[in-house]
Amino acid sequence: MKLDRRTVLAGTAAAFAGPLMYAIPARADAKRQALVDSSLESARKILTGKDYPDAAKYIQGARGVLIVPELVQGGLIFGLAGGRGTLMARSAPSDWSPPAFYAMGSGSVGLQIGAKVSEVVFIIKTEKGLQAILDHNFKFGAEAGVALAVVGIGVEGASTMAGGADIIAFASSQGLFAGASLEGSYLDPDNDWNALYYGSGANTKAIVLDRRFTNPGAEPIRQFMARW
Repeated sequence: MKLDRRTVLAGTAAAFAGPLMYAIPARADAKRQALVDSSLESARKILTGKDYPDAAKYIQGARGVLIVPELVQGGLIFGLAGGRGTLMARSAPSDWSPPAFYAMGSGSVGLQIGAKVSEVVFIIKTEKGLQAILDHNFKFGAEAGVALAVVGIGVEGASTMAGGADIIAFASSQGLFAGASLEGSYLDPDNDWNALYYGSGANTKAIVLDRRFTNPGAEPIRQFMARW
C-alpha cells in the first residue's frame, strides 16, 4: 500500500510539529534560519569530516548540493519518513547560490518500531541531475536517466560505488539509506518557506538560478561552500 504525497507530508508535519506547537519563534523567519544554520553544520560534518573520505572530492566540480540536516524515519505501523532541506546551485567555482527550501518525504506500510534520524548531503554532480530536481517534483528511482548512488558513514572508495551517478547521497545512517530505502522518496520545493525567508515572489528557480533573492542569514553557508 502506498501513501500519496499530500497525505505523507501532512502526516510528517503533524508528527514533528507537535512538540514545538507551544513555542513561538522570536522572529518570523526563525524556523527557516534554523534550517539554514543546521544545513551549514551538516555540510561541515559530511564534506570535511573524516567519516566521509570521498565527499570533498565529489563536491569539486559539482553542479549543486541538497542538504537535509534531519531526515526522520519511523512509526509503529506506517513507515513515514520526512524532513526539510536546502538546495544550492553553483554557477562557477566558489560561486554558490543562496539556499532554497525543499521538503523530503516517503511513505509505506509495514511493521516498524522506533525511529531513525540521519543527516544527508546529496551532491548533485551533473546539470541533468540539477534540472531534474528543479523542473518538477523529484522522485527517487522514478526519474528516467537520472542515476543515484548512496554512500554510508565510513565507506571509502565511493568512486567505485558511485560510477556515473548524477547524484551521490552521503548519509550518516547507513542502515536507513541502504539503496532501496530511498526508492519512492520525493522532493518538493517549499515556496511558502522560500517566500517567508526571502520575500514575496521567491521561488526555487528565482533563488538558485536567477539569483534574484538573498538573505544575510544565508551568507555563512555560501561562504563555507565557496571553498569549492
